[in-house]
Amino acid sequence: MARKSITQRLAELEERKKTLKARLGKQERAQDTRRKILLGALVLHRLEHSNDPEFTRRLREWLQRELPGFLVRDADKTLFDDILGSAEIEANSRAAE
Repeated sequence: MARKSITQRLAELEERKKTLKARLGKQERAQDTRRKILLGALVLHRLEHSNDPEFTRRLREWLQRELPGFLVRDADKTLFDDILGSAEIEANSRAAE
């Protein structure tokens, strides 16, 4: 069996490096998604189960201010109708005037 040339070995290493980078990128995206899910779950939990009405009110008001500018697609906005509710309707009616 013939030994591989240095050029061949370098090419194989480059290919392996590319594969590992792709795997790392996939892992990082999965971790990022998981962080977003957990953070969202915490926010929703605090809205639904907080024993501090003032905190809940301020959190809801902040979300009502920030979400409309953050959410672009109508389908995404629909997911947050329970939070946006009247705030979105008021903003739309003010914009129409």
